[in-house]
Amino acid sequence: MKRIALVAAAALIVGAGGIFTATQVDAWGSTGHRFVGVAAMRALPDELPAFLRDPGAAAEVGELSREPDRTKGAGQPHDRERDTAHFVDLDDEGHVMNSNGPTLSNLPTLKSEYDAQLLAAGIEVNDAGYLPYAIMDAYQHLARDFATWRVLNAAEARETDAGKRAWYREDRLRREALILRDIGYLSHYIGDGSQPHHMSIHYNGWGDYPNPEGFTNSRQTHGAFEGAFIRRNMRLDAVEAAMPATNLDGFEMRARMASYLNGTLAQVVPFYRLEKTGAFAANAEGAVLTSGAEFATARLAAGAAELRDWITMAWREAGAASIGWPAVKVAEVEAGTADPWASMVGED
Repeated sequence: MKRIALVAAAALIVGAGGIFTATQVDAWGSTGHRFVGVAAMRALPDELPAFLRDPGAAAEVGELSREPDRTKGAGQPHDRERDTAHFVDLDDEGHVMNSNGPTLSNLPTLKSEYDAQLLAAGIEVNDAGYLPYAIMDAYQHLARDFATWRVLNAAEARETDAGKRAWYREDRLRREALILRDIGYLSHYIGDGSQPHHMSIHYNGWGDYPNPEGFTNSRQTHGAFEGAFIRRNMRLDAVEAAMPATNLDGFEMRARMASYLNGTLAQVVPFYRLEKTGAFAANAEGAVLTSGAEFATARLAAGAAELRDWITMAWREAGAASIGWPAVKVAEVEAGTADPWASMVGED
């Protein structure tokens, strides 16, 4: 329960008038999460519907990207279930917690199976985190809502009955609001996955592990980087300029998740090496070292690019889905060969 304890401790420090703020225990803080969501939305390809490429949608997702942090403190069981969704602690070889834990490429299908596997290995579930499952769940939810939107949009365009057309329109607009929320949640968890501290047992200082390079053990390391440093030094245009090119070839959800998160794990040691140089603190002239700003920009850009690609693949996956009850194929509705009314409105 180490990270849950960290959150609680920070809250006590705030209450006592200490130096910490709430953003210091949230991945990226408000600024970083906004940047990931906005940059991804502004980079979406033209194949996605126009309502997602509207500037207002990008701003909305930027705000909704913060939502999984803003819902903290609701009580139990909400908090215990969701607080561990923001991270997965991997050892230096990529195993969850230690050599007894699974690797990201060998996770069981269900989170309940993952929990059982960890417990059998003597690993506390709340210590390990389940960020991979949070990302995959958010992606699948988005793909389902995209499938529903595609059916509603196609049916509305063809429907000649005024009453049915009005219902399709109203439900399409409801679905658009839900899709923005879906993307906000996916943005948050993918953003968490681009922050090296959220991928490592070395999540707030190197910790009680062999430390031949003498990395810091300061308990302010995590929060100072993702909060105040990001807020002071990051620019949206720089993040957008640093985003990697679209990478959709051979996309498979589980393999892509593992590749992405392992890529962030590989940045843990580079972070701590930079931290030793003072790259994440002001120098004597008050200017941040370029290497620190470049590292942080690259991490945010990696999250934004990954989010852009996952949104695009969710849209494509939705085109091959079936939705509603009785199930109707999205492709058949879009082709005009199926009437989705009963499936959408429900005739029970």
